[in-house]
Amino acid sequence: MLFAITLHEVAHGLVARFFGDRTAEAQGRLSLNPLKHVDPLGTVLVPGVLLLLGAPFLFGWARPVPVNARYFRRPRLDMAWVSAAGPAANLLMAIAWALLGAAAAAGYAGAGTAGAWLAQMARVGVYFNVLLAVFNMLPIPPLDGGRVLVGVLPPGPAQALASVERYGFLIVLALVSIPGLFGTLLGPGVRFLMNLMNSIARLVS
Repeated sequence: MLFAITLHEVAHGLVARFFGDRTAEAQGRLSLNPLKHVDPLGTVLVPGVLLLLGAPFLFGWARPVPVNARYFRRPRLDMAWVSAAGPAANLLMAIAWALLGAAAAAGYAGAGTAGAWLAQMARVGVYFNVLLAVFNMLPIPPLDGGRVLVGVLPPGPAQALASVERYGFLIVLALVSIPGLFGTLLGPGVRFLMNLMNSIARLVS
């Protein structure tokens, strides 16, 4: 989980730097050290409570990297690319875990208990990264999907959607707290991507 959310945030910062904003770099946030990105609530408390309660899903978030759109030549569109970078990083990690898991299961990366442990770890890595990507692409600011839409919609609808951001966290908490609704929203996307990852894994199995 720490690896997934760390690279998610670093991806945002790297793409922001590509478009001219070095704020995250100047604050030392382009680091693979998870401690640089830990959010006490989203990285520790929420996942811990979900684990203790035996929730059927596990999610969390890191401390967002700072992004200053004033450095972008095309602020709205460039911000959309920056926002999309996080979920894209999770999809790339899911693919990497799928390939590693297939190699481990086939005996290429280990044998016996070590191979089985690695294969199980890879399955968890695939699932968590897929879940994180799908969750973050929900079209609700400040989630990445909402910010991507704000960047590509016409100015009027974009401004209306951006105004939701102040309530976005409360909306997400409400969705999570309603039994079954969170799974209903994420289920189709998660199943599609998990099937895709299984197909990719079969390429090396």
